[in-house]
Amino acid sequence: MTGPEPDTGAAPDTRPEPDTGAGPAPTPGPAPDLLSATALGVFRLNGQFLAVSEKLARPAGLTTARWQVLGAVTGGPLPVAGIARAMGITRQSVQRVADLVVAEGLAEYRPNPAHRRAKLLALTDDGLSALQRITPDHGEFAAELSEQLGGPEQFRTVMEAVERLSRALDNLGY
Repeated sequence: MTGPEPDTGAAPDTRPEPDTGAGPAPTPGPAPDLLSATALGVFRLNGQFLAVSEKLARPAGLTTARWQVLGAVTGGPLPVAGIARAMGITRQSVQRVADLVVAEGLAEYRPNPAHRRAKLLALTDDGLSALQRITPDHGEFAAELSEQLGGPEQFRTVMEAVERLSRALDNLGY
């Protein structure tokens, strides 16, 4: 327990705060509070999705990053820059993982008729096989999560809200 401040004999500083012309600091309104709460929720959600992804990918001998990059080319070969744009991460990050999955025989680089230097990343049979090993557990987890959310309609509502948030950030230049 502490007592009162000792008397130093000095007079308290009673000078007014300097006037910066900015007026009093604004108090945060609902939009900043909503942004903060949404960002914190998304950060937590990202961590949770990464943990789930690692758990699902591990039995197939993959990491989340490898799974994401391989999954991006299941519809057909893409350049690294295109994968990065779709995933919202840097080209350098995707390039590093792409080089690893190529070295592991899970993907291969192919010539790109649209750009001589930007090769296309494509799945190999081994890469497709690794992704297929994830599918049963992925489906089971998706069903459990859907049930927790109240069913497919509510799951779709959540997905659409996340997509709407992402589009809004895209529209703002992020």
